[in-house]
Amino acid sequence: MDQAKPLPSYLLQRYHGWKATSYSENQAWYRRLASEGQRPRAMVISCCDSRVHVTSIFGADQGEFFIHRNIANLVPPYQPDGDHHGTSAAVEYAVNALKVTHLIVLGHSNCGGVQGCIDMCQGRAPELEQKQSFVGRWMDILKPKYDLVAQVSDGAAQARQLEKHAVVASLENLITFPFVQDKINTGELTLHGLWTDIGEGGLEFYSPDEAAFLPV
Repeated sequence: MDQAKPLPSYLLQRYHGWKATSYSENQAWYRRLASEGQRPRAMVISCCDSRVHVTSIFGADQGEFFIHRNIANLVPPYQPDGDHHGTSAAVEYAVNALKVTHLIVLGHSNCGGVQGCIDMCQGRAPELEQKQSFVGRWMDILKPKYDLVAQVSDGAAQARQLEKHAVVASLENLITFPFVQDKINTGELTLHGLWTDIGEGGLEFYSPDEAAFLPV
């Protein structure tokens, strides 16, 4: 691996600062986490977007959340075909091994992945249509939901609606996993859909009864 390089200096400085302060002041806690293992009560599936800071939103410490991040916080449908499935593997581990009791899908405003899906559906992103585009093929998961927002003329409103449909699509796909459905049926697991406004700091939850997102 001669392509790998040392960390940039600003990251090294931040690491040494963390080790000398936060870690040094909480050594017992970190060692306990290491020796006793993790026992998170919730799994959070969020977007890779660097502006989505899951632990900050909920004031969480190390060991509280099992977090999986991907483009546009999408969950594919259950497909045990022997291929590589990172998101599905994370869900399986969280539910069957860690036995989390809450599974949260967290969407967000100004999502680049969702905008890419819109551009693709409107014929403005031929590069995403290419078979070799990993992003394009991943966003195929969301494409069926585009029909629900196709008639929305305002671009910002259209994107915001599709961002929320991405959360719902993931919730729908989660219940196609037999082990997820089994845990829901026995009351051992609950699903939650959330959407956060990055600029305003708002948080909304999906209400199945009203088929809408409501402020928390």
